[in-house]
Amino acid sequence: MNTKKFDECFEMLMVHEGGFVNHPEDPAGATNWGVTKGTMQQYLGRHVSMGEMKALTHEDVKPIYKSMYADKVCFDKLPDGLNWAVIDWAVNSGTGRAAKALQKLVGAKQDGAIGPKTLQAVMNHDPAELIDKLHDSRQKFYEGLSHFKTFGKGWTRRNQETREQSHKMMG
Repeated sequence: MNTKKFDECFEMLMVHEGGFVNHPEDPAGATNWGVTKGTMQQYLGRHVSMGEMKALTHEDVKPIYKSMYADKVCFDKLPDGLNWAVIDWAVNSGTGRAAKALQKLVGAKQDGAIGPKTLQAVMNHDPAELIDKLHDSRQKFYEGLSHFKTFGKGWTRRNQETREQSHKMMG
């Protein structure tokens, strides 16, 4: 894995995700540094208390981001910039959703698992165009959610920031 690029993206994720939140209208429930209680329990293979959730640190969640998000979306095999756009959406809305959106854009089978065929299809497209199209798909997805009224302003800002950062990362 491109550790330097992953580290850079992890820090940007921490800006987007912030600390502990347990908003009553968020279907994900208790979340700290972007990791939901359900994800934490899946990662650890056991029940996690609310106290444990509140105590999470960047160091606690970084390996979760690597194994449960970056590795699942083939972060290190995607072009720089596009990898950021994909992982940020994966963290925010699930790896399967982000993968299927990318697969749709490149004409690959939409199975939610980025593999060799999807990666080959990605290489046949301009990463800058994919970043923009991914942004548009993500925004349309957000606007269709029932909680857009509550969370839409933040989602829209995050989506726009991610697109801008993705283009800068292309170098």
